[in-house]
Amino acid sequence: MSAEVHAAERRRPPLVAVITLLTALLTVLLIAFAWPAARSEPRDLPLAVAGPAPAVQQVTTGLDQAMPGGFEITAVPDRAAAVQKIQDRDVYGAIVLDAAQPEVLTASAGGPVVAQLLTQMSARLSPENPPKVTDVVPLPQDDPRGAGLAAGALPLVLGGIIAAGALTQLVRSGSRRMIGAVAFAITGGLALAAVLQYWLGSLEGSYLGTAGVIAMSISAISLTLLGLEWLLGTAGLALGGAVMMLLGNPLSGMTSAPEMLPSGWGTLGQLLPPGAAGTALRSVSFFDGAGAARPLVVLSCWLIAGFALCALGAMKSQHAVQARHEAKPVTA
Repeated sequence: MSAEVHAAERRRPPLVAVITLLTALLTVLLIAFAWPAARSEPRDLPLAVAGPAPAVQQVTTGLDQAMPGGFEITAVPDRAAAVQKIQDRDVYGAIVLDAAQPEVLTASAGGPVVAQLLTQMSARLSPENPPKVTDVVPLPQDDPRGAGLAAGALPLVLGGIIAAGALTQLVRSGSRRMIGAVAFAITGGLALAAVLQYWLGSLEGSYLGTAGVIAMSISAISLTLLGLEWLLGTAGLALGGAVMMLLGNPLSGMTSAPEMLPSGWGTLGQLLPPGAAGTALRSVSFFDGAGAARPLVVLSCWLIAGFALCALGAMKSQHAVQARHEAKPVTA
């Protein structure tokens, strides 16, 4: 017995290796979640400016000097055009250059951090005549800081990962795993949307619409992970989960905006299910669906990819069964 124990001890990794691996994992987690937030600042943030051409040019030059590369300015003829741009999700806010009373338009529902930034910036535009600040598309009164929606990003990601992990352990049939993933995504979407909309008051608009977006995101994540596990085993499941958790969640822009993240990373985040879901949720809940087309296309592509990976996994399993059958010796 002692020889077997000693052999098992020799097979275990050295304590130094375990500590090194855990330290590396902790460092990666810190970088993944803290780095985007610590480097948050506007980068080509879409902003409209309404007013006479010379005044628009002056404000554009001033903004570029104050925050080089921070804003992507769109000139519009008047306040009504600026409001329409905000409601269409073409811009996050606007500056209306009225000689009598300048005004800064925000949309906290599109990104509370951006709205706060524009509000703070408004005081520096004209110190002698401070502009009025108007929230064109405000967040709900029950959640004026958007905390519920921002916090909802993590359960949304975890829902897909946990579903895939549980189904691979508890359900033997691949087809039943897929059915279970889709069914859980629907019930999970209905449950999360109900909590966010009717209890926390963080969402508005169509309940079924927001539930549908959440369900699409959960099923996109869970089906993709199921397919990776089917093809690559536990390593595939771990790889997919790491991508969704360490890239998809911190780069989703749910707490700020994609344009506030380090250059290029915000764009990547919008190509992953958590980021696409966050943008689609804001669009469906607060903007009557404006700006939802692209994130819904991204979620649809992930859904298709998940089904395709599962189909490849089924083909692999079928070939393995056939190979084992052909390898069996024929008995008389």
